[in-house]
Amino acid sequence: MGNKFLEGNFAPVNREHTITELAVTGHVPEYLDGRYLRNGPNPLSEVDPATYHWFTGDGMVHGVRLRDGRAEWYRNRWVRTPGMSARLGERWAGGPAAGISSLGANTSVIGHAGKTLALIEGGVTSFELTDELDTVGACDFDGTLPGGYTAHPKRDPETGELHAVSYFFGWGNKVQYSVIDAEGHARRKVDIEVTGSPMMHDFSLTEKYVVFYDLPVTFEVEEAVAASVPSFLRTPARLVMSALLGKVKVPDPVTARLRQRIRGNADFPYRWNPKYPARIGVMPREGGNGDVRWFEVEPCYVFHPMNAYDDGDSVVLDIVRHPKMFDSELRGPAEGPPTLDRWTVDLNVGKVIEERLDDQGQEFPRVDERLVGRPHRFGYSVSTGDGSASSGALLKHDLGKRSVQRREFGDGAQVGEFVFVPSSVDAAEDDGVLMGFVYDAATRKSDLTILDAETLETVGAVHLPDRVPNGFHGNWVGA
Repeated sequence: MGNKFLEGNFAPVNREHTITELAVTGHVPEYLDGRYLRNGPNPLSEVDPATYHWFTGDGMVHGVRLRDGRAEWYRNRWVRTPGMSARLGERWAGGPAAGISSLGANTSVIGHAGKTLALIEGGVTSFELTDELDTVGACDFDGTLPGGYTAHPKRDPETGELHAVSYFFGWGNKVQYSVIDAEGHARRKVDIEVTGSPMMHDFSLTEKYVVFYDLPVTFEVEEAVAASVPSFLRTPARLVMSALLGKVKVPDPVTARLRQRIRGNADFPYRWNPKYPARIGVMPREGGNGDVRWFEVEPCYVFHPMNAYDDGDSVVLDIVRHPKMFDSELRGPAEGPPTLDRWTVDLNVGKVIEERLDDQGQEFPRVDERLVGRPHRFGYSVSTGDGSASSGALLKHDLGKRSVQRREFGDGAQVGEFVFVPSSVDAAEDDGVLMGFVYDAATRKSDLTILDAETLETVGAVHLPDRVPNGFHGNWVGA
């Protein structure tokens, strides 16, 4: 049986590179001093196409170091877990790994408090990396936030703190809002009650509020038990979890067994649940569970908001909306074209106004990170037909003019997420570059492509020795 998430540029690469002094076409702007990093799934061992889910592949981080107009190096490294180290014949020296540690952190990579962090969600362990992308060990923010974290923290541009919402099926009907201070320690943790056990991939942050997306993709007991519990224990495990999930914390013995046995070749245990109410919650930043106001929305799924901001007594949410998720396609996101929508939460009237900003299929939305939680004019996303594979174009949204500019990269090109880097600390919102990996099917190699953010014209291209498989999220980490 074929699996699109193991074919073409979804297929894993089979080696790690360390390449110095890379060739560049065009030029690298002198103000770019740092690393462009991107994470994604890259199975180390052979997997079964019938059961492999894109989200469960071993994590691999790719990075390019830019300085003084040069591309100094390209490195790609599997994120080591204790199990992966054993498979590679290496000695694990990273210490204990709390949370589900059998899956390598494969979703995002950020810099915070002088550390490089490979991130994942769902109760899975995140890992700290060196500047050269070798694994140091599990990340628990110096013991202040044990267990799993999230793939999508948001840095407040004013304070430098990381705000996040984390989920894990073992918490029952709760998710956790946390704040990591600029020194890398958790200063706040708040449990928020939700309807059941949703896959809460991301959230939104404004200057006043935290916004929760409690949407109908939920933990599926049948799949989790089949994937992780021996056959003679499946009936009691299923009964226990079905009775308790969404009401109280799952019993420790069941949780422990699932933590140990969920593997990269297991069915992904989250499914579309048409009986689950679709709603969003708005909580003051310093509020608690009792302060959350919930608002109904039309059933859908949101992986990624573009940004959010306060507008008087309303909260404006620009999001990429999927009509469904993991309903008919169970191995990755491919349930119809995701669109760019705006949800305006009227806190006085108590309802959400939903409108379509752009009906082109798209994903991986980004804005200037200096404007997270603040009004923004420009946003950037990747054109896609079904929510997974790129259709070879980058979209630039001018939300002030309600216009869209499209940059095509040619036949056979596949475009990854692009991030914005300003030309200086106080540069205008559109004054800088966009950068991301672009795969060329003709050469079977990828470039780190640098575009002028205003015009979308190519400034430079750093040529890599191999391809970067289709993956998830990246960030610019300045020196």
